[in-house]
Amino acid sequence: MSSRAGTGIAGAPRPAGAPEAPVAADGTEERILAAAELCLARLGLARLSLTDVAARAGVSRGAVYLHFAGRRALIDAVLSRAADRFVARCAEIVSRHRTLVDQVAEAAVFIRNHQGDKVLTLRLPADEESLFATLLTARLDRMVEDWVEFWIPYLAAADQRGELREGLDHRQASEWIVRMMLSFAIMPAVSFDADRPVQVRAFVRAFIVDGLGPGPATDHRDTHVHPTTKHPAKRGQPS
Repeated sequence: MSSRAGTGIAGAPRPAGAPEAPVAADGTEERILAAAELCLARLGLARLSLTDVAARAGVSRGAVYLHFAGRRALIDAVLSRAADRFVARCAEIVSRHRTLVDQVAEAAVFIRNHQGDKVLTLRLPADEESLFATLLTARLDRMVEDWVEFWIPYLAAADQRGELREGLDHRQASEWIVRMMLSFAIMPAVSFDADRPVQVRAFVRAFIVDGLGPGPATDHRDTHVHPTTKHPAKRGQPS
């Protein structure tokens, strides 16, 4: 996802007299974003104030308005920054794999394993919603659109390798993958153990990606999901 710091949520009002946001050249904008993220982790979305952010960043409240239209614009930029960081790391994992089925499977495993990572995601107070829930509430349209664009090149490459059925709409297939990826973030698993990477990969292979291919499902004898043998594994346990 691409961040557009300072553009804010559509329709966010600019305070009277606040100047247009200039292009940051001295690192101030990044300091403000980092400070806002720390303030969000301590105060939460409802209690975040520009005064707190400015104090944390070591700048004046007016300096915050030089870079962001207001509180809503700053929050949107912070959410975008956190989402960008998460997706960039996911892209590193995905790009290591050659086939679409492996790429989607590893993206699903990544999402399950790193939802609460302190570095990759935005930490909110325990009494508030998760980053994913917040993103779904605050900027769902933008998030889905950006993730769809993220998967299109992978589908094009898979098409060239003969992994997709003829005539498949890449954009629609990308959106379908995104919807499946989001389900791993917000929905509990019923027929498999979502905390065991081997079962997540098997589920993706068997039901999510094979439907995009040109022929019958491939042989999954080595990666069957066994619903009756769900043994919760600690995060980081070898799969």
